[in-house]
Amino acid sequence: MKQNIESFLDLVRERNGHEPEFLQAVEEVAETVIPYIVKHDIYYGKNILLRMVEPERLISFRVSWVDDSGEIQVNRGYRVQMNSAIGPYKGGLRFHPTVNASILKFLAFEQVFKNSLTTLPMGGGKGGSDFDPKGKSDNEIMRFCHAFMSELFRYIGPNTDVPAGDIGVGTREIGFLFGMYKKLKNEFTGVLTGKGLTWGGSLIRPEATGYGNVYFAQKMLETKNDTIKGKSVVISGSGNVAQYAAEKVLQLGGKVLTLSDSSGYIFDEDGIDADKLAFVMDLKNVKRGRISEYLESYPNAKFIKGKTPWGEKCDVALPCATQNELQEEDANTLLSNGCICVSEGANMPSTKEAIAAFHKAKILFAPGKASNAGGVATSGLEMTQNSLRFKWSREEVDNKLKDIMSDIHKSCSEYGTDDDGYVDYVKGANIAGFVKVADAMLAQGIV
Repeated sequence: MKQNIESFLDLVRERNGHEPEFLQAVEEVAETVIPYIVKHDIYYGKNILLRMVEPERLISFRVSWVDDSGEIQVNRGYRVQMNSAIGPYKGGLRFHPTVNASILKFLAFEQVFKNSLTTLPMGGGKGGSDFDPKGKSDNEIMRFCHAFMSELFRYIGPNTDVPAGDIGVGTREIGFLFGMYKKLKNEFTGVLTGKGLTWGGSLIRPEATGYGNVYFAQKMLETKNDTIKGKSVVISGSGNVAQYAAEKVLQLGGKVLTLSDSSGYIFDEDGIDADKLAFVMDLKNVKRGRISEYLESYPNAKFIKGKTPWGEKCDVALPCATQNELQEEDANTLLSNGCICVSEGANMPSTKEAIAAFHKAKILFAPGKASNAGGVATSGLEMTQNSLRFKWSREEVDNKLKDIMSDIHKSCSEYGTDDDGYVDYVKGANIAGFVKVADAMLAQGIV
């Protein structure tokens, strides 16, 4: 079995040797899915996984735009259309200086499995640019978004590819992108999700990834006859996912101790309550400030510069910032401090070594492709509402989100339960996501 896995990975490395993030994502999947393939004749010998790791289409384009000083700027734009076996490509757009083909291929590959797990008919894709919205004026961001969409519009559509937001792309950016798409195509369709509520957006969409992550953590704890209530929770990040994960933890009776950004993290021993969280939301979403400014209003808290919050004692950890933020040393520290549950809110925030430590200790651990699927699930619900020209209530969408996260947990448990009863949610998510896509690919032939 080890030889089968290594032979496959050698071929992927040969083709993608300069893309470390993508290789990391593929390796995690291969180690759990290939043993399953070997045991099931319907998949064995069909090179299904090899076909899945190769994008159906990778689009790269130049984005030229003019800044406020009149100077012409040039960025790179991308869209990775990974797999459309079960539905139109679906996945976010990321605007960040670190964006490159490797990161977007890893995200698109993860998206294939994540979208499959939601039970909704969505394929996997991802896109973005190395453009940095930080420090840019609204007019500069508008000009960039319009220039970006003037190229991307050729490759997307409500039945082809439906992008959403991601890091650096919120409702403001989605609005500018949608406006240019509508103008170029002369049609009002649900081509983007994460839209404003007055022009096609869905209630609960901003909250969905954070809420869904906590719903998944709650389902894991229920398998131990436990709950979020009364638990101390450490959260990384202070953007959309982290904010709403914190909000849901508070609603379920947990205590939030930390939030962070790229400059460091805050630790509030008294807990970040609803009023303090509202301050953070205003600070990050409106004033675009740094998390260290929290101390100006709440001086009893601490700010630890340049560090992640995994050294703090907690019951539950929710990594909601970025990939590979939680490493082996962090995992060991969390374990020694009594952490019993880790649920990923970001995409691949834990390294392979960190995950191995969690599995060895047999604590509850959820990979992002399962636990943060609430965002894309609610994007799928937004697509449905756009197609129906209809809007569901906040309660209806939230209940559908809870049901989807419960179904994902059930699928992961079905495929991931080991002989000793321990649920390997990584294995479960990978195999459950693979089976649905693989079955569709087999049914559609070699295309």
